Amino acid sequence: MAAPPSSPAEQLRLAIARGVVGFFNDGTKGQQPIVPAADSLCPKGGVAWRVHADVAGMMVGGVAALLWQMLHPKALAGVWDHSDFQRNMHGRLRNTARFIAVTTYGARQEAEAAIARVRRIHDHVNGTLADGAPYDANDPRLLTFVHIAGSAMFLAGYRRFVEPRMSQQDRDTYWREVAIIAEKLGADPVPRSEAEADLLARDFLLELSADERSRTVRDIILNAPTEQLRLLPVQRLLMRSAVDLLPPEVRRLHGLRGSGITRPTTRAATFGLASTLRWALAPRKKEA
Repeated sequence: MAAPPSSPAEQLRLAIARGVVGFFNDGTKGQQPIVPAADSLCPKGGVAWRVHADVAGMMVGGVAALLWQMLHPKALAGVWDHSDFQRNMHGRLRNTARFIAVTTYGARQEAEAAIARVRRIHDHVNGTLADGAPYDANDPRLLTFVHIAGSAMFLAGYRRFVEPRMSQQDRDTYWREVAIIAEKLGADPVPRSEAEADLLARDFLLELSADERSRTVRDIILNAPTEQLRLLPVQRLLMRSAVDLLPPEVRRLHGLRGSGITRPTTRAATFGLASTLRWALAPRKKEA
């Protein structure tokens, strides 16, 4: 039975829920949580719906994905040259989270409109690397890399904090379900199984590198000031967990270490945070 509305437990739950909604939705723009639709791009009630519904796994996975993506010189150049990430890291993470939400759960028309907006933005994100090589945010292969890094880390976050024994069938289904989003963004090739994604990820390792700019972005991501000081311990926990989630090769390129002997403590604390968030955001039955 749900806790009484005036109980301390219910007040705490509502405060956490409001904080999460505020973190992921820009109140100044009138944003509200995405309402799940029957005609969503990802199948209603499917594996992608399950994976993307876990807030802790998506937060940790999202940070890990961004760290991974910034090791590709072309992805890094697009962010460095054409965004305000240095002043608004929270805004970038929030926009990414909202895009994932609308393309996973939103009505097809709403999702396709969001994808069209991203593609229009990408039309202006291009330039030249220091070595003279051109880059273009609409490059199908670059979009494939961004898709793989993001989806792999979201899936890894879910498995770590929710379903460690997730079946191979469900993992492959996840890749099939999110493929439509990558395709509509213009990615090519698009993996439709974990094996295909892993093979492509290994190929992309040869294209990754670290330099002064990637180290700058790494430090901005991991040390971005929280909007509310009381959230600082939570932010540090999420960042440590994101570093642990990264593939070892990616972590080494960034010059980062896993949390070592504190890793069990980090995992236990993040499990506790994940459980608290699920409790706070779980639908409540109405009292008779």
